[in-house]
Amino acid sequence: MKAIVITKYGAPEVLKLQDYPTPEISGDEVLIEVKAAGINRPDVFQREGNYPAPEGVVADIPGLEVAGTIVKCGPDVVDFTVGERVCALLAGGGYAEYVAVREGQCLPIPGDLSFAEAASLPETVFTVWSNVFQRGKLKAGEAFLIHGGNSGIGITGIQIAHALGSQVIVTVGSDEKGQNCLELGADSYINYKTQNFETELQNEGVDVILDMIGGDYLAKNINILKPEGRLVHINAVSGSRVDLDIWKVMTKRLTVTGSTLRSREYEFKKQLAKEIQKNVWPLIESKKFKPVIFKTFPFSEAAEAHRLLEDGSHTGKIILVR
Repeated sequence: MKAIVITKYGAPEVLKLQDYPTPEISGDEVLIEVKAAGINRPDVFQREGNYPAPEGVVADIPGLEVAGTIVKCGPDVVDFTVGERVCALLAGGGYAEYVAVREGQCLPIPGDLSFAEAASLPETVFTVWSNVFQRGKLKAGEAFLIHGGNSGIGITGIQIAHALGSQVIVTVGSDEKGQNCLELGADSYINYKTQNFETELQNEGVDVILDMIGGDYLAKNINILKPEGRLVHINAVSGSRVDLDIWKVMTKRLTVTGSTLRSREYEFKKQLAKEIQKNVWPLIESKKFKPVIFKTFPFSEAAEAHRLLEDGSHTGKIILVR
């Protein structure tokens, strides 16, 4: 098969289209002929050598989410058959013609979505559902702040939270991105280049915050959380070493938590997939949540796709298609 291989750690041009052995399957695995693969920030970190693949996962092919058609099933597969259109969450290897993945990490493509649209879902939807609704326990009527509203995680969080009845506030780097977020269902936006989100929200406060920034955002987040508020971290691009005022956490009875998804155990991902199919897939089928694709690239232009992702000017997902 053909695959996009990280030939060495470095800039986008280290990604090369090469021949690679087609995966073998066994047990409850399915072999998917990949039609589209989502691009995510962790793919960049892996390309740069800063995000190693978990043990047992192909290390030199990035890609955490795909959509395609099942072409082969292992002997223990019970939920899928050859020919079904699926999307899947992976721990790596998605930029390829074929991927092998256990069936519990697959979901049928909902509604009439294209392969490109379906490939944009697994990484962000799994992350949002796990962190916002399981860990953050976001409820209808609560105020929810997303840092980075125009990111893949952001546009997913906006739409699901809005559809389920929460007030959604986002931080973004431009008014244009803010307007895009409003069109997706956000109630308001804060341009972090011209406004201070702590100042803007200090009076009204928020119930749940999804943060991928870290660094000096921590103290500001703690200050604007309402009593019983929940702060959920999924990254720390501005630094993971921070000062925490424990007294404020205690007096406001806050929850400060976070998680990573890639290395989580299979049973967790399998159960998470079931919850997503039950709670999120109906929102897609009823058009309350729609994937947002900024641009697609052929697999051979993976390096250019990575450059666009790193540029940060986009709102929505960037997808490789075959």
